[in-house]
Amino acid sequence: MSLYDNPAFLRGYRELRRTGRCINDALEIPAMDAALPPVAGARVVDLGCGEGGLAVRLAAAGAVEVLAVDASEQMLAAAAPHPRVRYVRADLADFDLTARCVDLVVSSMALHYVEDFDGLVARVTGWLRPGGAFVFTIEHPVMTAPVVAEDCVVDDYADEGRRERSWFVDGVVKYHRTIGSTVATLRRHGFRLELVDEPLPTREQVAAHPHLAIHRRRPPILLVSACSAPAGDRVVHEPLELLTGNIGGADEEDRRGTG
Repeated sequence: MSLYDNPAFLRGYRELRRTGRCINDALEIPAMDAALPPVAGARVVDLGCGEGGLAVRLAAAGAVEVLAVDASEQMLAAAAPHPRVRYVRADLADFDLTARCVDLVVSSMALHYVEDFDGLVARVTGWLRPGGAFVFTIEHPVMTAPVVAEDCVVDDYADEGRRERSWFVDGVVKYHRTIGSTVATLRRHGFRLELVDEPLPTREQVAAHPHLAIHRRRPPILLVSACSAPAGDRVVHEPLELLTGNIGGADEEDRRGTG
């Protein structure tokens, strides 16, 4: 079962989003939107799409097709519909697509839940057309580093791997990777870095919203934008086709928005 299908976790998560006290609205969404390349006419994959906020923003900005992927049945059931967004339930650990079929791959605060980041980046490399972009945010490594989580204490940074946290429920599993390791993985698979950023609240934001003050003490988010190697002219491809055999009833699980 996906973490986001745990009723206790989902209640806590949705209440946090409802209150506006999370970092998404104040920091992550503006930073992600600013880092994205022009998407008019693009085909896009959104990994860990949740309730579809980013996917719908991309479609509204002119993406011709957005394939929005998430493992959570409950999140997808609540996802915002859009005629150019197709929602698919799948685990990012084995989700796959045909080669050279998309212009942009995005992910918003989801990839720190993926154990095999190297394998995922290898698949993303294969999906992207020459010159395509991969833009993602993750929980900052200073946040994921401690084996025993303590607020604003960085420890065990060099030791990558599995971490367990209490966040609404006990036993939330994330995977710690250093910034250097994340960058090296992208470069090893042929990506050129365009941006590495640590979105932080301004002093004006903190004055207006004091709960953001802690995020000036340590960065909560790492944002990365990278491009695949350019080549010759683009070719026209057919709409996105899934390769993975582990979608779990893809014909019944896929849901295309109508609004």
